[in-house]
Amino acid sequence: MTFRFLHSSDLHLGRTFANIPEPPDGNIRGRLMEARHAAIARLADAARAEGAAHILLAGDTFDTATPSPTLIRQSLAAMGEAAEITWWLLPGNHDNLRDAEPLWETLRRDAPGNLRALTEAAPVPLAPGATLLPCPVAWRATGSDPTASLPAMESPEGDLRIALAHGGITDFTESGGAIAPDRERSARLDYLALGDWHGRMAVSDRTQYPGTPEQDRFKHNRRGVCLSVALDGPGATPQLREIETGAFLWEEAALTLHPRQDAGAALEALLPARGRRDILLRVVADGWAGLSDQLALRRAVARLGPEFAHFELRSDALGTQYDAADLDEIDHAGALRLAANALQEEAEDPARAEAERRVAGDALVRLYAYMREGEP
Repeated sequence: MTFRFLHSSDLHLGRTFANIPEPPDGNIRGRLMEARHAAIARLADAARAEGAAHILLAGDTFDTATPSPTLIRQSLAAMGEAAEITWWLLPGNHDNLRDAEPLWETLRRDAPGNLRALTEAAPVPLAPGATLLPCPVAWRATGSDPTASLPAMESPEGDLRIALAHGGITDFTESGGAIAPDRERSARLDYLALGDWHGRMAVSDRTQYPGTPEQDRFKHNRRGVCLSVALDGPGATPQLREIETGAFLWEEAALTLHPRQDAGAALEALLPARGRRDILLRVVADGWAGLSDQLALRRAVARLGPEFAHFELRSDALGTQYDAADLDEIDHAGALRLAANALQEEAEDPARAEAERRVAGDALVRLYAYMREGEP
């Protein structure tokens, strides 16, 4: 009989997103925090749709070892509302056993009846014919393999062996841990459910990272997902289905410009046509652009950027092509032209540090903008 469950990880409930600038008339940080909480209900909906009675959370359910009592209570209440689903929570790096000991004590004491806190590295009956083998993270940055105990964990003969762990197989891990790449074989696993990597990654048919259900960085260019996993029996290849759970899309896009190109039109053509309020977009501009082109780009950013949940333009790699006609628009002679010439010389001086040249170039663009009816 096929056994189905959901595999997710890295909810990081309570993340504050302090690195995202808060506009005076907006509340993007609050919206992002609320989306992470709402991921609980979206996971429950996905489990119901898939006919899965269990959700395995592979670590870092909470962003810190000391979440507020309100955050804990609201999270537990949200999971408790899905009473027909059992939630299995594993300590990860951020909410490890040592640093978050009061948290796990609270969960054991106050959790609803459909939540299981996996604080011991010992086999647990998951469902008839299936055993869960948890590998809780004892403390952060140990440099050890959190799955080292798996080969010695026993399970009833004929049971599915499903392991739950948090850490890295390759060097992307934050903890410095190194999970053995052949762990599924050495521990005789039917499925190894991993957390820690925030993007979707398939290590093998049986070893999977679902990534966070609600993205939190410009890296993966897709909304968060969870995995629906179906196991037909011991030794069978897992059947996987990705289910989109993310409310926000974090996306980084490249914009390569050429001199005398309509930079504003180029940017507009790059942007998604719909759903901008729920998109955090970082545009990385490179190539070359004249002063008038860069002004057009700034004006397009000022006009279109507010349509997005968050918008940022990174132009460190965008070179400036200086044209005498552009400098003439600042001033043909006099103090402003002398200032423009001086800034151009500094921006093109190979003896200066890259940061100094960039500051001079940016100042010249700003001067040009002021002379063309002010900053965009």
